[in-house]
Amino acid sequence: MRIALFGAGKIGTVLARRAVDAGHEVRVVGSPRQDPLTLGLIVGSMVPGATAVGSDAGADVAAWADVVLLAVPLSRSADLPYAAFEGRVVVDLMNHWEPVDGPIESVLPAADHAAGTSAHVAGRSPGARWVRTLNHLGYHDVEEAARPAGAPDRLAVGVASDDAGARTVAAELVDSLGFDPVELGPLAAGRLLDAGGPVFGTLLTAAGLRALARAEAEAAA
Repeated sequence: MRIALFGAGKIGTVLARRAVDAGHEVRVVGSPRQDPLTLGLIVGSMVPGATAVGSDAGADVAAWADVVLLAVPLSRSADLPYAAFEGRVVVDLMNHWEPVDGPIESVLPAADHAAGTSAHVAGRSPGARWVRTLNHLGYHDVEEAARPAGAPDRLAVGVASDDAGARTVAAELVDSLGFDPVELGPLAAGRLLDAGGPVFGTLLTAAGLRALARAEAEAAA
């Protein structure tokens, strides 16, 4: 796949490296606040094989990509080129993290709290094919816990989207990165994966994640 990854922090660089190792073509887009030379040094040293791209070319990279990954702090998500995401499969990896983003009220209107951060961000580009996945693993888990298909200790990664085709594309990507994709249903089901949610930071196999998702759905019914 052609992957445009926005964000060159810890999780962004680890995911980009895993994607390159899996045979994908990866372009890492920096933030408007990031010096292009610094971005080039980070990508060159942390993600050999990927291409560093300045934020001024972010829209072009999004148009080029099969999948767009968003791995920037939620408080900086307004900087992203949402108009360029129309029609693309866009994976929202962003979580609210108070030490980085500040209080939730500063980044998410109170009216949107119940719907979750992905629903809020998706509203900025309604024509994109939004997916929530990969946000519930730490960067060290992505780095160290990937396993080949069929491994008994392979970890599960939930995949939620209103677009069944986008879920399939994201599931294929997750599988290539070394994890078992578990389709959770619509984008709203991705709330399970949010920071502070029942799946966040929990290392589960596919069977374990499916059982937890069923239990949560039954409790909410």
